[in-house]
Amino acid sequence: MDHPPGSRLQPAAAYDAIEQIDGPLGAGVLLICDHAANALPDSYGTLGLPRSELERHIGYDIGAAAVTRRLAALLDAPAVLSHFSRLLIDPNRGADDPTLVMQLSDGAIVPGNAGISADEIERRLTRYWRPYRAAVSHHIEAMMKAGPLPALVSIHSFTPSWKGARRPWEIGILWDSDPRLAKPLIAALAEAGVKVGDNEPYDGALEGDTLDEEATRRGLAGLLIEIRQDLIAAEDQAIAYAERLAPILQAVLKRPELRQLAFYKSRTGRHA
Repeated sequence: MDHPPGSRLQPAAAYDAIEQIDGPLGAGVLLICDHAANALPDSYGTLGLPRSELERHIGYDIGAAAVTRRLAALLDAPAVLSHFSRLLIDPNRGADDPTLVMQLSDGAIVPGNAGISADEIERRLTRYWRPYRAAVSHHIEAMMKAGPLPALVSIHSFTPSWKGARRPWEIGILWDSDPRLAKPLIAALAEAGVKVGDNEPYDGALEGDTLDEEATRRGLAGLLIEIRQDLIAAEDQAIAYAERLAPILQAVLKRPELRQLAFYKSRTGRHA
């Protein structure tokens, strides 16, 4: 199984929490990958887990980083990728979300997170979570200033089955209440013969996640693209799938309504 560069352990003091891919500010889209890596600073060891556990979905989104990098090249767009395992702290959760630091994940007890203190959570927020979110914000603000207004597209992956049930979708498009990008992309993928899920296998309305914080609250169009992991687990598979996805996404991103601010009432019930 292929793993993202930098999956080795690194000292916390020298640890780079993010990977950034340069691209023109006028690209019209920012790509992000919240769960790109299974890396951990060496001060955390393996959080008390066997290394094999970090190589599962609980450690990172298998294949998502390679898809993101290839899409960035094909779309000539900037990208921001995390460079730490979601088990250390989840960059796609709000800072006060109870699942921000998981003590139990898909049946695996995480010893390094057991009984975690508020001080330790704050330390991880400061060193890893906030630098990632800040990088995303910086890119979005620079792109908004330069124009045209960007859309936010977050690349994730999901397991082929869950609790013994096979997941039939190739791709899931997750979104909250703003249909401007989601509905046309779902239709375009279906027309291209892709078995696509509308807010499957997860729901895209999550208060405090990256989409909510960085797109929905700003009035920008955005969504999460979830790709089934058996389709992108190897590097060559991920590249091929990105090349299949890129022209479909590129065509939808040309829609003029994406270049306007629009505020929709969130299904989380948090804000209008």
